[in-house]
Amino acid sequence: MLESLLVPTGIVALAEIGDKTQLLALLLAARFRKPWPIIFGIVAATIANHFAAGAVGTWVASLFSAATLSWILAASFAAVAVWTLIPDKLDEDEELSHFRRHGPFLTTLVAFFLAEMGDKTQIATVMLAAQYPHFLLVVIGTTLGMLLANVPVVLAGNFAAERLPLTLIHRLAALAFALLAVYAGYQALQLDGLL
Repeated sequence: MLESLLVPTGIVALAEIGDKTQLLALLLAARFRKPWPIIFGIVAATIANHFAAGAVGTWVASLFSAATLSWILAASFAAVAVWTLIPDKLDEDEELSHFRRHGPFLTTLVAFFLAEMGDKTQIATVMLAAQYPHFLLVVIGTTLGMLLANVPVVLAGNFAAERLPLTLIHRLAALAFALLAVYAGYQALQLDGLL
């Protein structure tokens, strides 16, 4: 049961470092200089986004046999491992131009929710909810992972972001997703009776 919380927390925290939503958090912190409304906006947007993603993952898990789902998860985790190695970029005008006048909380809420749509951490949430049986723990874990990566950036601004070894962190996140792919593949082989 605890694995449903801890694995998603660690995976998403690693995957989020250097991600476009982390860059967005840095941009919002520099623009508004009000960390708490930004942090609350991140929390609200992440819970809403990851709750929906987790629900999709749970639903997808119900559509397939355990072996088929394990094969799908193995391929998906492998794809996200590769995706994690590709650095994200953020176009400030694209993300914030329509929302700036609404203050830090609402701007963060909307911008974060939209930026997270189709992002690797949202996709990871779908996959983790499909893999682990405790839906709410997965959503709490992925939300905690987002906060572990983004709150220090909001609080410390450029100081923290410029000193992180992003290449190493991206490689560690990719390795974590690759290990999940291997584990899901191993489970699929077991379920198919090949091991």
